[in-house]
Formats: sequence, structure tokens, C-alpha cells
Amino acid sequence: MDYGTPGVRVGIEIHQQLSTGKLFCQCDSTLVDGYQSEFLRRLRPTQSEMGEIDKAALEEAERRLLFRYQTVDCSCLVEADEEPPHSANELAIEAALEVSLLLDAKPVDEIHFMRKIVIDGSNTCGFQRTALIATGGHMDIDGRRISIPSICLEEDAARKMSEEDTEITYRLDRLGIPLIEIATGPDVTTPEEARRVALRLGTLLRATRKVRRGIGTIREDLNISIPGGARVEIKGAQDLKLLPVYVEMEVKRQLALLEVKDLLGRRGAVKFSSEVVDLSDLLADSKCRVVSRALDSGGKILAIRLPKFANTLSKTEEGVTRLGAEIAAHARVAGVKGLFHSDELPNYGITKDEVMLLVDRLCPDPDDAFAMIADDGERARAALKRVVERANIAIEGVPEETRDPLPDGTTVYSRPLPGRHRMYPETDVPPIRINEAVLEGIRSNMPELPEEKASRFVEEFGISSDQAKTLIDDALDDEFELLATSFGNAQVVARIYLQILPELAKDGLDVARIGADVLRPLMEQLNEGSFAKEAVPEIIAWMIRNDDLSVVRALESLGVVKMEADAVREVCDRIVSERTDFIRERGEASLGPLMGIAMRELRGKADGKVISEVLSERIRRLLT
Repeated sequence: MDYGTPGVRVGIEIHQQLSTGKLFCQCDSTLVDGYQSEFLRRLRPTQSEMGEIDKAALEEAERRLLFRYQTVDCSCLVEADEEPPHSANELAIEAALEVSLLLDAKPVDEIHFMRKIVIDGSNTCGFQRTALIATGGHMDIDGRRISIPSICLEEDAARKMSEEDTEITYRLDRLGIPLIEIATGPDVTTPEEARRVALRLGTLLRATRKVRRGIGTIREDLNISIPGGARVEIKGAQDLKLLPVYVEMEVKRQLALLEVKDLLGRRGAVKFSSEVVDLSDLLADSKCRVVSRALDSGGKILAIRLPKFANTLSKTEEGVTRLGAEIAAHARVAGVKGLFHSDELPNYGITKDEVMLLVDRLCPDPDDAFAMIADDGERARAALKRVVERANIAIEGVPEETRDPLPDGTTVYSRPLPGRHRMYPETDVPPIRINEAVLEGIRSNMPELPEEKASRFVEEFGISSDQAKTLIDDALDDEFELLATSFGNAQVVARIYLQILPELAKDGLDVARIGADVLRPLMEQLNEGSFAKEAVPEIIAWMIRNDDLSVVRALESLGVVKMEADAVREVCDRIVSERTDFIRERGEASLGPLMGIAMRELRGKADGKVISEVLSERIRRLLT
């Protein structure tokens, strides 16, 4: 697929947590393991100042969910919506202004917080506070200018802990942590460019040293559209490596839906309103477990005809999902766990004979399809109503919507794309004037840019420019600089982060716990000469496998105590004396094989450079 062709457009929104404390109270911006107490709440949509109700909020309300909130030490009455918000965090505002200046954006004269209606339970009050900080920014990526229309400051949502059929549990530790939201224009045209843009924005945010670090502290939203398709938002991606996959798979999904639209058009499909058919008697003796469980619990087997929709529901030959997955996701919003459709049957215990009976009952035309749900009767009817609505949309093409990212690079329907009706002014937070003195103070103390830091690393620590860039891109630069400055051995430190840890991860070892706090005593022991640098991979691997981060115990267990120079020479002398014929035959080319033999015996006990020098000297002496 040629992603460089005009028309495929991607915009990116970066949401980065700040480490400045919460936005509207004095609580810390930290996450905790336990909780203190709980309270329950239901949320309902409200009208915007224009008298409209946002369609995304309305759909959330139709789920009729109960929300359970867990309070923690780092939350207060503000998070519980039992106390008005305090004054906005000045450090968070300064951080947002700093990022705005880094992106050549123009700060607003006065900051006004707005309420954005969100009733999925992620905020106890039913809305999220957000404010525009700056507009009209840009950045350059590989010679292309990417526009930054807006930079906002908002509060993060509560942390979802569990979800059952009609109840979701949230913890309030994350609620209220400041988020900087950076939105690009729809200027990205390829999957890989999406990754590079997000990477650049992430490195600029980390350069401020005012952001939280770790999994979940930065999230990306992708807005993707193709010619003839629609703008679709993929919300909450966290793995930078998967961004190109999400873009590629969404483009393929929209193309597949456009093919469905064309097929339905050729068949003369029109919008319809199907009658719900009760198939409980027809399938009363079915061996399908889903069907029998539903009937045994007093549920029903209900179905609808999808006129002209045959062969539009299953995946394409390339494995791209089409309407089957879409109507199933919409059905789940009504509370059912899933549905059957005719393109995937016989399957799941439903036999060929049963399918023939279903087709005879539901599909008078060979081009017809059907969808069937086994569940509580009321839920099944509500779900089938949503299936009809989604099928009718397919006749028109690709709908605008929000989708959730999945670990395999695909996405699933979440809710309609929110609109302007969900915004209205926040009356509890006063406007904040931004004067030139504040901006000048920020300009006079701007952070070191990533490219400037990379050049400094090359000059100060003697590592390559590629190593420096990778350390910065992977957010390892601060830990590297701390260890390299404290202990020297910059090449060893760079090798640990860029080679050793990734190689151990490939071997299935959990390297997440190996940070600067673990590597500091390791480097201390290395500098004291307790072991040779060649033993570093073995020592780290031992600590992970044994769940023991003690360097001393790792050295004792592995027996990699550094040998004295005389002992190293004795080993080298023995290796040479046992292979004199081989050395005379191969000459100086024998050094490589002999190094391999010596390293197997001396790895971690002697420096490889010393071993090489001793062997080279012994080989030359033997050959003269």
C-alpha cells in the first residue's frame, strides 16, 4: 500500500503527565497500590451551553453503569467532587508554557478552563477540566513541517481497576494529575512518520524534566482519515512501536469498509428496519454452549435479517475485519457479550443443518445475511437495535468514531466521535493572565534540546552519535548521564542500556527492574576491580533469574572474582603451549580462535583487552 499518496492523513495527540503535583489541589501526582475507602456514583449527561447533549456522552449514559471509586492518600475531596477545585497549579502552567515555546507556539493572553463532558466514570464529577495554552506551533521532521494547532493543559482521568457487566471500579490516585495535550495537524502521511513525530514530541517533553516517567505516563491518540473514508480517533495508544501498525491497520480497515459500501450499492441495499425474530424454539435442542446456557438461564435466542449483507461480515482474505466485528462491538455496548452472524456459521457448535433452518427462516434472498444473539431478551433486543443502526451506516460508508487500541495493532469500537456539544465554561476556576514577564522568565531558562544533548554526550563521554540519539529516543539519557558521570566507563554504561538489557529481554528475562539504582552498585564494584566488564551480562542475568538485586551475592554465586595479572598470564601461557602446532600453522591469524578459548575460561575474571594483549605477545614470541 502506498502511504505516500495524497489523501491519507494522520494527526497525533500526545498526552503527557506532569510531575508538578495535581492540577487543582495540593496532592502528589503518584500512583499507589492500596486504597482506603470506597463510594458509589452514577453519572448522567448534561446539556452544553448551546442546549445540546453530546452523542458520545449519550451513548455512555445508555449503558446505565454504576461506578465504584477507591480513595487513596494522594487524593482529597477535590477528586471526590465534594470540594471545589483549588487554584490551578502554577508549576503545571509554567511547564505547559515551556513546551509551547519549545514548539514555537504562541501562548494565549488569558487561560480559561473549560468543562468537557465525560460520563464513562473516569471523572467523579462527569466532566474533565481542560484549558487552551497556546496555538500556531510547529516542528520539523526530516525536512517536513508538522503543524501544532493547539497545546492544552488538562487533568488526567481516574485509573480503571476492574470492569464487570454493569459496574466499573476506578481509583482516584491518577485523577487530577496534570496532562499536557499536544495536537498536530493532519500533516502525517505515513505510518513510520507517525512514530517519528510522536517520538520527537516525547523527547521534547522529557527535556523539560517536569514530566512523569514510566509506563502509562504518556499516551498517544491517532486521528486517521483516507479519501472517501472518515476521521477515526484511536485513543490511548501507549506503545510507540505499535503506532505505525495502528495507522496501517486502520487504513486497511477503512478500505475494506469502502469495498463493503460499493458491494452493497451494487446490490441495491437500502436502509432498513428488521423485525426481531425469536428463534428460541428452533434452537431449543442445539448443542451450542452459548445457546444452551442462554436458554437454561431464561434468556432468548433473537435474530434479525440483514438484507443484501451476505459476505460482508467476515474478514477479508488478508485477515482485515469487516462488518462482523463492527456490529458485534456495537452490540456489546448494550451489555451482551457477543453475537453470531451468518458469514461465520456453521461454527461454535451450531451445525450446518441448524444454519439451513436459520437461513430458511430469516433470509429469503441469497444475498441476505443475519445476526443472532443468545442472551437476556431485553438486552438482546437492545443490542440488535444497535446492530441495525450500524448496518445502515455501512450502506453510507465509514462512520466517524472513537476506537480503542488492542495489543496486536488492531482496534475495536469504543463510542461515537465526541463533538463540540460536550464543552462548556468552568465557573469554579478563575481566568489566569499570562504576561510577558512570565514568558521572559521561561525563555531565559529553556531546557537543552535533544540534539544539543546528543552532541554533548558525544563530546563529553566519547560515545557515538547513534548511541547518543538512541539513549535519548529511548528515554535512557538521564540514567546514562548519571552513571557515566559518577563512574566513568561510559562505553560500558551505554552497552548495558543499548545491548545487554535488550539482549536479556529477548531471552525472556524481565529487565524492567534494572535501573540506575541497581546499576550503581554494579558500576562501583566494576570500578573497584571486583570483576571484569565482560561479566556484566552474566551478573545482571543472575540477579534477574534469582530475583536478587545484590551485586555481591551475584559475584559470590557466579565466582567471577577478578584474577590477578600473573594468574591471567599463566592461563594464557598454558593455552599457547598446548597449541603450538596450530599457532605455527595459522600464524597471527590464530589469535581469534585462542581468544575464544581464553574467554570461555576467563570471562568475567579478566579484561578482554588484557587477555588479547598477553596472547598476542605470546604468539609473536613463539613465531620469532
